[in-house]
Parts: sequence; C-alpha cells; structure tokens
Amino acid sequence: MTVTEKIYSKYKEIKSKIKEKYNSLNILDKYILKQLFDVFTLGVIIFTSIIFASETFTQLIKQISLYGIPFHIAIMMVILNLPQVFVLTIPISTLFATVMTVNDLSLKSEITIFKACGISISRIAKPILYFALVMTFVSFFINEFIVPVASVQSKSLAIYSLEQKHIPENKMNFTVKDIDKEGKLKRLFYAQWCKDKTLNNVTVIDISNPKNIQIVQAKKGTTSDYGWLFEDGTVYTISKNGKIFNTSFFEESNVSFGIGDVNEMVKESTSEFNFFKLARHIKKQKDILSEKIKLEYKINLFDKLALPVTTFALALIGIPLAITPPRVRYNRGFLFSILIIFVYYVIRAFSLNLGETGTIHPLLAAWLPVITISVIGSILFYKKAFKI
Repeated sequence: MTVTEKIYSKYKEIKSKIKEKYNSLNILDKYILKQLFDVFTLGVIIFTSIIFASETFTQLIKQISLYGIPFHIAIMMVILNLPQVFVLTIPISTLFATVMTVNDLSLKSEITIFKACGISISRIAKPILYFALVMTFVSFFINEFIVPVASVQSKSLAIYSLEQKHIPENKMNFTVKDIDKEGKLKRLFYAQWCKDKTLNNVTVIDISNPKNIQIVQAKKGTTSDYGWLFEDGTVYTISKNGKIFNTSFFEESNVSFGIGDVNEMVKESTSEFNFFKLARHIKKQKDILSEKIKLEYKINLFDKLALPVTTFALALIGIPLAITPPRVRYNRGFLFSILIIFVYYVIRAFSLNLGETGTIHPLLAAWLPVITISVIGSILFYKKAFKI
C-alpha cells in the first residue's frame, strides 16, 4: 500500500468515525451543532478575508514592488501563510458562531421552550462547549504541525526568488542595475552571457560604500544562500579619487551583494518552530540571544499553547452574554462578538507589552488574557446556568 493510499484510508476511517459519532447524537445536539458550524464557516471566511485584506495583501504588494518577487511566487507565499491566519481566525470565528447561535435561540424563545421542557442552560451549552473544545485542538494542530512547515516553505520561496531575480537566462552582453529603496544605484552587473543560471565573464561595480568603489571581475558568478559566489576572479578596491587601495585574486569567493534584501525578508521567526523545537532553540541559543529577544521568544513559546485555548475561553464567555433578556427583541450577537474581541485584544496587547518589557513573567504574559476571559466567563456562565 502506497503512502497516498494509507492517507486516504486513514481519512475514510476518521470520516466514518465522525459520521458514526454524529449519528449517535440526539436531535438537540444536532440542531445546535448545525447552526454553530454554518456560522463558524461564515466567520472563518469573513475574518480571514479581513486579515488578508489588511495585512497579507499589503505585504504581497510590498514584496512584488520592493523586492521584485514574481506575482505567482508571491501568491504561493500568501497561501503558505494562510495557516497562520487560521490560527487567529478560529478563536474569533468560534466566538462569533457561539454568540450568534445562542442569541438566535434566545430571540426565537427556543431557550425558554427548552427550559420549560426541563432542558437546562448547561445542557444547551454542552454541544457548544464540545465544539469549542474540538476547535481548540484543531487550532493547536494547525499551529504545531502545519504552520512551521508552511513558514519554512514560504521562507525558501522568498530566498529562491531573491536569488534568481538578477539572473536573466540565455542572454548575452547584458547589464543589470541594483537599485536601493531610495532609487539610487548601488551596483551595476555586466555579463557576457548567462547559461543555467550562471553568469559568465562577469563584472560587478559596487558603489554602495561611500568611501570606496569595489570592482569584481570573474569568469563565473552564481547566487548562494550567503550572497554571490564568484569563481576565478579579481577584486579591485578603488578610492573615490581613482587610487587603487587593494588588488586580490581568488579561485572562489562569496560576496554579500544584495543579501540585505534576503535578510530583511527572511528574518528568523518563531512561526518556523513548534512548541518543543522552539523550547530547544531557546535553550540552545540562550547565551547568544539578547535579553529582549529571549523574552519575546519565551512569550511566543507559551503563546503557542495559550492561543488555541483562547477558543474555549471565548466560547465560555460568549454563551451567557448571548442569552437575551425576554424584553429585548433585536439581535445583539454581532455587537457582543465585536465587543468581546475588542476587550480580549486590549488585554492581550497590554499583557504582551508587560511581558516584553520584563514587568511580568513570559508565562503570565501569554496566559493572562486567557485566564481573565475564562474567569469572567465562568462567573457569568455560573450565574446564568446554575444560580437562581
């Protein structure tokens, strides 16, 4: 059996178990879960689109215009960054689905009917909390196993694109200008011909240094992860007034022309690690990393666990707030969703800022928003479900 067949077989087995489990549910659970899933799907689409339009699309345009990344590669990088967006939208969408569903049940007096039939608020909330718990594990799975792989692939695409952008294939006697962000010429490349992504008989005039001019002449030139790799060449360092400072010969030399663009785009990110790999990375680099970077890494480490749990915490606080008093006849679900999200992100921003400045421990900085929302949600839920 091939790997594809094994994966498909496993998928069918999981699908069968889910279907069997769903069929074993009673009518009430199915009714609530169907509404939850419909609104959740809509929420994922809406909030993913908002985040894409506000952040990812802007970054896409920057990459195309500033770094010269081809459009099709930029699109692939956006797709690879979508799992990171889903980790953010799953908690928000779960809250949105919870509040809209419970508020709709309340407005239609269905909660009143359920209570008259002896079905308590805690029983009505049961499928919602189970749904939130499942979404918590889904969010954790995406963040731990999909986001790191996708981030590394996106980084590799960025490096590949930047390495190849100055190499026109199958051209003869051509020049390429390397322009900085202000539109000033940094370097001028000349090559006699290009074949198999290799420049032959290449000359590079580098004027990026205000103190001197550097001229590189080599038989061959290719890109590498560390810049340009030149073979069989000479390097001339000339002052602005034409005096030659130094002349050196080489068989093979790495020169960091244009590597600044790569460093700017592909800075090391904690999204490239899952929880355990990031913990090992912090331990390994503890003597090298600055105190500020070390704090940021530790906060991100604990946040990899805290962020998925936010899904359950938001559902817990959303249920009691969405139950509308009998006299209210308008849908407050969307308004409450926005309000809860706003409060959560204010607490989160405040907590992370305290953690980054070292005022509070990184563990508390990551978990304080979740703990706050969970405590408030538990109190409100207890009052609605159990207190008479």
